[in-house]
Amino acid sequence: MTQDLATQLLALATEKGATVTTAESCTGGMVAAAITDIAGSSAIFERGFVTYSNIAKQEMLGVSAATLEAHGAVSEEVAREMAIGARNAANATVAVAISGIAGPGGSEFKPEGRVCFATATAQGTTSETIEFGALGRANVRAEATSRALSLLLTALSSI
Repeated sequence: MTQDLATQLLALATEKGATVTTAESCTGGMVAAAITDIAGSSAIFERGFVTYSNIAKQEMLGVSAATLEAHGAVSEEVAREMAIGARNAANATVAVAISGIAGPGGSEFKPEGRVCFATATAQGTTSETIEFGALGRANVRAEATSRALSLLLTALSSI
């Protein structure tokens, strides 16, 4: 499924003359890998950011320490700042950001399978949280990758 989504993304971004970037935490580069698995992706994808630690989120994407402290890394607030920072750093048309708890583990307040997403375009930023549940680390990461590609398609469709 991710290959189909990435192929659609390449076609739509090419048609619109758009570029995309990624800011990934729990997916560890899987979205960028899905995009670059498609031949010709260099026309729409120049770089992505894997910011697994809070320090990386701050240094590479400009996520505020205050936002991290107030909301935690797994939050829509942080995902929005990640998406905005990635879009600016890559000078891209659209960015997607992912931060979540792939597992195993989690807590009462932030359970395993919770993933926060955001997209950023010149028109603004949107965010959402999806509770995938305790599907296991690999499955949560795969589901998050597919959702991120879908969000990129949706964002590109509206510009």
